[in-house]
Amino acid sequence: MRRYRRTPRLKGLSINRLIPNMLTILALCAGLTGIRFALLGQWHEAVAAIVIAAVLDGLDGRMARLLKVTSKFGAELDSLSDFLSFGVAPGMVLYMWSMNGLPGIGWAVVLFFATCAALRLARFNTKLGDPDLPAYAYNYFSGVPAPAGAGLALLPMALSFDGGPAFFSSPGFVVVWTLLVGLAMVSTIPTFSGKKMRIPQSFVIPVLIVVGLLVAALVNAPWQTLSVLGVLYLIAIPLSIRSYLRLKREAENLAEAHAADMAADPATDVAHTPPASPPASPPASPPASLVEKP
Repeated sequence: MRRYRRTPRLKGLSINRLIPNMLTILALCAGLTGIRFALLGQWHEAVAAIVIAAVLDGLDGRMARLLKVTSKFGAELDSLSDFLSFGVAPGMVLYMWSMNGLPGIGWAVVLFFATCAALRLARFNTKLGDPDLPAYAYNYFSGVPAPAGAGLALLPMALSFDGGPAFFSSPGFVVVWTLLVGLAMVSTIPTFSGKKMRIPQSFVIPVLIVVGLLVAALVNAPWQTLSVLGVLYLIAIPLSIRSYLRLKREAENLAEAHAADMAADPATDVAHTPPASPPASPPASPPASLVEKP
């Protein structure tokens, strides 16, 4: 009987391993497209492109963890994409929208903002998996993350799109606001991180309803909705600081109580003290038959 040889399987990467990196590339392209829209004076589209980049940036990491395809290459690509999309693009858009009224100062602020974003991302990468971080610190970012910083920097544009006060588009205000956001990114202010957030079972349906309402609000009134989200994020920063300090205080009190218990209970110290080693016995004398005689 004639035997048929099995066709060899093609070697290469599964498409699932490429999905997170594809999302990262799409985020990079969206952020840079925001600069193109700004060059054409299409401000609404410029802000929308950077917002889309932020959404894609939030999906790529979660998709990588969900598919269990995290890699060093993906992490480095994500950092480069974040720098261009949330460090370079927002500064360029703001400069062409308002800060070019103060050419020298405005461009210096653009450079400052981009530098802060780069430092923020570099610090984040160096702290990944830091064993010295306490357990509660993993629920917080150190400083405002780059995507949120880009959103806050563009908040004056969103506020001014639907007939907001002209004050928000004045070069002086935009310069000061961009400086403050840049400082917030490189600060050590603890801000909430949703990466390890767990939703209780009883809150699943309400959360889904809120997400549906949020999407409907973005479709019908995008700029008002984005403005409200930006203001809510600013309000959440003091709450995150308070929550972080409370957890830190509780951890310190627990450590002090444990140290006091160890000092007050000597039996515990004895139980944890290794047993003393027996004294070394003197070396045995050789047999008389082996001793060399004179």
